[in-house]
Amino acid sequence: MPVFPGAQCTICGELLVAANFAGELQGEALCGLCQRFRPSYVRAAAFGPYEGTLRDLIHILKYQRVRSAAKALGVMLTEVLRGIAPEAGATPAGTVVDQDTLPIIVPVPLFKAKQNDRGFNQATAVTGYAFRALKQHFDILFEPDILRRKRATVSQTGLTRHQRRENVRGAFAVNPALRRFIAGRNIILVDDVFTTGTTAEECSRVLLRAGAGKVWVATIARVSKLEALSMLQHPMSQEEIAAVAAKAARA
Repeated sequence: MPVFPGAQCTICGELLVAANFAGELQGEALCGLCQRFRPSYVRAAAFGPYEGTLRDLIHILKYQRVRSAAKALGVMLTEVLRGIAPEAGATPAGTVVDQDTLPIIVPVPLFKAKQNDRGFNQATAVTGYAFRALKQHFDILFEPDILRRKRATVSQTGLTRHQRRENVRGAFAVNPALRRFIAGRNIILVDDVFTTGTTAEECSRVLLRAGAGKVWVATIARVSKLEALSMLQHPMSQEEIAAVAAKAARA
């Protein structure tokens, strides 16, 4: 699996390169964007960069619907969650604690029509595998129905940051039946890929407005600005996705 090739922003995880890094002047390892605008979430972490085999596995799960890929991706997500869980207040498994204070893992939801068409929510599927492994080490909760997507949104692939922000604005809401359940609790928001952070930011704001304590973000992969630019210029076609699946099947 690929690894991040250099230092990362301590908040959003963006690679810190000369073109976007001035944090040394302030004594913080922050990218330029996080220096100008602090996200609503505490920190975002990912297993690896959105490239190579990791990207192939995500595409096979999402677009070719090979659900067995969710287990492999769940192993990777577990590593990310094990780093975030203690920060979010998760205690070692078996510790006697107030159950009302346990942090909650919440996957980013799909719109109902899209989930029905795909047959599953990839974030929920991967998180399910990761949660079963994580709860052996930490007392923590998993609740996939806390967030709901109120309306359909177009694919974020190929959109600019501004377009992505407008695309998801007002698209998420907290399930009214579970609003009291999250009051004061810390949340770990899970998605498959962190690109510009607009979805993570919108979901975090919705959760915080509903009374959540703090929000962390965990993803399988993270797109750097250079990779995002490449995606805008050369989005992956369905033919390329099919070729990736065929290659994986032969491996």
